[in-house]
Amino acid sequence: MMGLVSSLFDRAKSALRPASRSYEGAATGRRATGWGGMRNQHGAAQAARAPLGYRARYLVANNPNAAAAKAAWVAALVGTGIVPAVTGTLAARWTAWTDEADADGLMDFYGLTALMVGGMVVDGEALALLIATPAGLRIRVLDPDQLDASLTRPLPQGGRIVNGVEFDMFGSRVAYWIVKERPEIGLGLNLQPVRVPAEDVVHLFRPDFPGQVRGVSWFAPAILRLAEHDEWHGAQLTRQKVGALLAGLITTTDGTAPFGGETQGEALIGSLEPGAMVVLPPGKDVTFSNPPAIAQEANDFARITLHEIAAALGLPYEVLTGDLSSVNYSSIRAGLVEWRRRVEMTQHNVIVFQALRPIWRRWAMIESLQGRLAARPQELLPVRWITPKQQWVDPAKDVQAEIEAINAGLMSRREAVAARGMDVGALDAEIAADKAREASLGLAFTAPATAKPTPAIEETVA
Repeated sequence: MMGLVSSLFDRAKSALRPASRSYEGAATGRRATGWGGMRNQHGAAQAARAPLGYRARYLVANNPNAAAAKAAWVAALVGTGIVPAVTGTLAARWTAWTDEADADGLMDFYGLTALMVGGMVVDGEALALLIATPAGLRIRVLDPDQLDASLTRPLPQGGRIVNGVEFDMFGSRVAYWIVKERPEIGLGLNLQPVRVPAEDVVHLFRPDFPGQVRGVSWFAPAILRLAEHDEWHGAQLTRQKVGALLAGLITTTDGTAPFGGETQGEALIGSLEPGAMVVLPPGKDVTFSNPPAIAQEANDFARITLHEIAAALGLPYEVLTGDLSSVNYSSIRAGLVEWRRRVEMTQHNVIVFQALRPIWRRWAMIESLQGRLAARPQELLPVRWITPKQQWVDPAKDVQAEIEAINAGLMSRREAVAARGMDVGALDAEIAADKAREASLGLAFTAPATAKPTPAIEETVA
């Protein structure tokens, strides 16, 4: 009786609570049992950054869906390279430098950009050193573990070091404490962190909350689903292997066997030859196992799980899996629009701002001071960056749309050509050379329509 009265009293109190407090997501009742929470996002990110990165690396190395996710993001964000919108001597000098940019001599500048973006996706962040040499700027990409995460302490005059990143009294990044050598390379190396000024370091990561110090793996929301999907897939594969072991079961009443074979204990492992015709005596029977097949609900479950993984990774399902069985022209185009808007946001707000902008600034300064560029450094800043052209389903319509945009004044030829990874000056020179060679050889090909010159407007003298 007392329990009933207490329950009615609790219901009455709940009904009288102000509506402004009725956020079910903040409730603490039975339905909220087991819900997680994150009070301190900074502390949670610092504690989880390394384990998330290690697990994401493992999945990318072993899980086909994780490997496809990394490849899809890198291809979409970098592609053939995000190029500066420059022409002439400046463009030629930049193009020549991109082949020499890697301090280790393994790839060009756009390969370095892809390497850093891949690290940002998997580890949550990427580090690179900007090294000034007599031959020009060189870039060396580091492992994020070389940034000493254990170094956290206050500094005099209000500064501080947090996870290896040094801040001044105003909260600005002024230096990074970096171990120059990888710990697992060998013995006898100097593994003490060295203070490197912030202007000599590129630290690329996607900021997810204000004041974030270091990046968190993009795989964080998907790691659990990927691991569980791996376990489920392994169990299904084992089930199919067991089911594929077709076996014949012989039932007898007197213990004799109609076939030859090996005896194991009281059981006889017999065999049938292909094409054999065997007559069984009375009282003997042969039955065969019925291998289990994968039911439709298992396939549906796999598809739903992959949809969840794709959503967690920020990728369209078709891009993650390559499964185009349920799409048509309109649906695949509409599905890619939102993702490509997200890609463009990351390209300009993160990659260009955090990596390409400081690299261009340092490159222009070194080239100018060493006399390879006639202009002063400040005359070369800022520069606009053009991302690779996104290919759609119908290239003919895309080209026609570009032509109409150029003719309407909504896009320049330089922008359209740069998006294809070419310099408009070099392209025009190639076209002019082709036309001159064709004319000298008496060749005639279908040429694009040329714009008619605008007639001069005569001034009227009053």
